[in-house]
Amino acid sequence: MTSLTLAQKGTPLPYVPGALAEYANSVSPGTFSVKWQEGSSLKDKDKAANAVIATDNGEEIVGQGPTVAYILRFLPQMSPEVSQWLTFSLEQLGTAAAFKDLEQAFAQLDQHLQMRSYLAGYTVTAADVAVWGALRASAIFQRNLKLESQQVLGEALMRWYVHISTQPFVERLSESLAQLQANSSKKGSSGEKKAADQGKFDLGLENVEYGKVVTRFPPEPSGYMHIGHAKAALLNEYFARLYNGKFIVRFDDSNPSKEKSEFEDAITEDLRLLGIAGDKITHTSDYFQTIYEYALQLIRSGGAYVDDTDKERIKEERMDGIASRCRDQSVEENLERFEQMRLGTEMGERCCLRAKISVDCPNKAMRDPVIYRCKPVPHHRTGTAWKIYPTYDFCCPIVDSLEGVTHALRSMEYRDRNPLYAWFFPALNLRPVAIQDFSRMNFVYTLLSKRKLQWFVDNGRVTGWDDPRFPTVRGIRRRGMTIEALRQYVLMQGASQKNMLLEWDKIWSLNKKIIDPVAPRHTALLKRELVPATIVSGPAESYIKQVPKHKKNPELGTKQTVFSPLVFVDQADAATFAVNEEITLMDWGNAIVSNIERIDNVVTGLTLQLHLEGDFKTTKKKITWLGQDSAMHPVEALLVDYDYLITKKKLEEDDEIIDVLTPVTEFDEPAIVDANVGNLSKGSIIQLERRGYYIVDKLANESELGLITLIKIPDGKASSMASKHNQNETNAPAPSKKSQKAAKSSKNQKKQDPDAALGLPRPEDVCNMYKTDPMYGDVKLANPKDVSSMYETSKFY
Repeated sequence: MTSLTLAQKGTPLPYVPGALAEYANSVSPGTFSVKWQEGSSLKDKDKAANAVIATDNGEEIVGQGPTVAYILRFLPQMSPEVSQWLTFSLEQLGTAAAFKDLEQAFAQLDQHLQMRSYLAGYTVTAADVAVWGALRASAIFQRNLKLESQQVLGEALMRWYVHISTQPFVERLSESLAQLQANSSKKGSSGEKKAADQGKFDLGLENVEYGKVVTRFPPEPSGYMHIGHAKAALLNEYFARLYNGKFIVRFDDSNPSKEKSEFEDAITEDLRLLGIAGDKITHTSDYFQTIYEYALQLIRSGGAYVDDTDKERIKEERMDGIASRCRDQSVEENLERFEQMRLGTEMGERCCLRAKISVDCPNKAMRDPVIYRCKPVPHHRTGTAWKIYPTYDFCCPIVDSLEGVTHALRSMEYRDRNPLYAWFFPALNLRPVAIQDFSRMNFVYTLLSKRKLQWFVDNGRVTGWDDPRFPTVRGIRRRGMTIEALRQYVLMQGASQKNMLLEWDKIWSLNKKIIDPVAPRHTALLKRELVPATIVSGPAESYIKQVPKHKKNPELGTKQTVFSPLVFVDQADAATFAVNEEITLMDWGNAIVSNIERIDNVVTGLTLQLHLEGDFKTTKKKITWLGQDSAMHPVEALLVDYDYLITKKKLEEDDEIIDVLTPVTEFDEPAIVDANVGNLSKGSIIQLERRGYYIVDKLANESELGLITLIKIPDGKASSMASKHNQNETNAPAPSKKSQKAAKSSKNQKKQDPDAALGLPRPEDVCNMYKTDPMYGDVKLANPKDVSSMYETSKFY
């Protein structure tokens, strides 16, 4: 096998030949053996020797240019466009380039990638590989990437770079570099920087041995995966792959009252869609017998006791630091009671097993926590074999240790429980496992608590766990989120330990950049007060013409468009027309409005004089329209949009869900769409001209109304991300009686204005200025007496 050796500190850093060689291995496995070597040169003091190829016949190729040329011989024949980008990577992105030249190169790349996922074509090519390698070797690019400087790099370029960084050939290159770093005593190697570059993936893992790192993702099969779980799964898999280790998916099925096989199957499917594959799939229930024996060991050593105190009193005593009356029972009595728990007797059901750690530790998680409960209900895997089940705090460290996990990565919500996790290792004579925290992803107007999401399902506020308003992986996919965008976004967030309340705009904006280049363009008109328009000087009879589905992406093919003497336009467009005004009919040409028919200010008909010689650049109004033909009728559809489920950006601990419910969260409009939409499959993503992006949620034969259901995909713009609550939604459906009651109550509260007694005129009654809503919503001001020592004054008037 031909070998490629790369100098760890070469000038330039040899990422271009390294990435191309690993890419060649993706095309034809085993083509190159790639390894890194310490030092800045591989040939004494020859600075050009940053990369060396040793062929099977003893030939040696030295230097970046020659090695790249040799590697290209093993790749498929390249198009002229790919070759152009290869030259660009070596010349315009080279280390010798001045900052000003690099800025221009970054701008050129960003501009090119605005509407593209890849540099040339619709999959990764040698162009992407070489340009990525040149940028990875560029100190200027890396510095600006760490600073997240969109002004210098551009959002599209940063998005593309992060995406290519997740490709398998890059991961292999990083792994070989990490191996060198792990075996070296030197700090600050490029391997460490690589981890930080991908969304600041620097958790500072300790005691890392290359090839021996084992991580795990332990979801509880009691619900569907949400976006927070996706981050945990991706991070654990990322570090396992980075250090050429093992990644375990373990279902924590220790609570039979909540768990179902349905949820386990759904989680497995979601992981597959995310591109996450465990090297091993296990279940906590596989270890029930072993965990039970460890519980007996803990009782015999005096480290646990059985408590029959009622649940509420245990909670109060733990809060107040009071010892349970059962704490000093003998080992024999505890063993007897634990046996009653195992048998599921009446007495056993009243008991729980508690670890004997502390009564009044400042960290309340350490105050004699419950580690076993008696629940004589069937388990979805073990049936009725067990009537006692361990808690997560007890079984997790045990199974982690038994399965060889070296690093347990979990979100910071468990930080207070980390000392408890560590306590069990010496208490049970188990191999310890290093634990590391990362921040949880929290989004505005969004609930990630499984219990609170379950409330919406149980109370019929949503259609199920895959409801488009839910933050579950299935929910956001149903709303049009691509798996590629979700993966990229999570990797961009990295492994930071800083808790943040994230807006939804960036992830949806990233999604838009991915779908826009490949989303076919179609037309939709609202059925409400649809306006017929007669075309004068147009076709005497209707005809069908093939037009591109996407003007900038001819590979998507064509669609059939009907041109007819009678077309339909939106009422919203027609209402703005004036007689003799020239407008543009998109994909047809200009037309002059010669007549407008109205009834009570509603346009009921139009006459348009076709003026194809007119210049569309001179018209202000470019409108969508639909023709009709006996062979191709427009298809009826339902356009659906959603609002957030709650009205508050962040819920506090004392907030009740019922108090922050958004009265109306679903909005739909009957529409007609071009006949081509009727041929789309479920899950297809399209752009409706001038309306935005939509995903086909239901086909006509799946809908109760017999309509194609299209769900609007947020595009990240402020207008699409803002809460619709409290806005004057004239097109929204009427809320339910319950929502009307809530809205009325809210309205009455707003009328309780302390200045109302002054009898002052309303602003809209004394001037022609528009009325604005409060910038920060209804802000409740504190009583002056409560926040300062100043005296309170009465109103002047």
